Amino acid sequence: MRIGIIGAGAMASALGGGWAAAGHEVRIGARSADSARALAAEINAVRGGSLPHDHRQVDANGTPAAGLHPADPATVLGSTPVDATTIDAAIAFADVVLLAVPVSALTELLSAHGHDLAGKVVIDCTNAFLPDESAPEGVTAFVLSEDAVAERIAAAAPKAHVVKAFNLIAAEVWAGTDRVFDGVRLAVPICGDDPEAVRTVAQLAEDLALQPFLAGGLHRARYLEATSVFTVGLWFAGCDARAMLPPLSAAFAVADA
Repeated sequence: MRIGIIGAGAMASALGGGWAAAGHEVRIGARSADSARALAAEINAVRGGSLPHDHRQVDANGTPAAGLHPADPATVLGSTPVDATTIDAAIAFADVVLLAVPVSALTELLSAHGHDLAGKVVIDCTNAFLPDESAPEGVTAFVLSEDAVAERIAAAAPKAHVVKAFNLIAAEVWAGTDRVFDGVRLAVPICGDDPEAVRTVAQLAEDLALQPFLAGGLHRARYLEATSVFTVGLWFAGCDARAMLPPLSAAFAVADA
């Protein structure tokens, strides 16, 4: 699959590197050409993208070299190197576009390129966070700076197939190799209105060894955004956000009489 990533930060690195290692064609476009080139070079260096048969990755029997985990993206062979390009070229190239930019950059980006996104699957992984000024002193907490980013993107690019995903967890987790915690595979809730676009994003989640959760239409993406601001705030405060949710086997929902 051809994936255009707009942005050159941690999320672009984590997801772009993972998808490239899974065999997808990835091009990175950013407002700073230097940043795009640096990220492409970084990903290629980590996964050996420019040297797909580098002896440092695997031995003659295909066994990962010392220090590399078999699930590490760097052990994947034969995939296409990640390229850096302009934003408009990355969009034109792509079947799927990941918007991995700060929310503050979306207005300018969509004004310039919203029409170019027509017919594309557009993944919105952004979060609109602001510090919670009312939090007790010494506690880090956040509030939303706007309530429905994904819906705003869809309104600005009405012919795109916008899907909300990958916004609940820090990029460092996506970049890591751990996918199972307490015996359960890490999941990605996905919200979108176009069934084919949702299936595409679900497959991209599975390509990263993640479990996709189909979480409803794009109108429900605002709940993902609110969940993110709440749970990330808990993590920053030193609370285990996962502890507030029981496993499915213990969950229940009985209607009141």
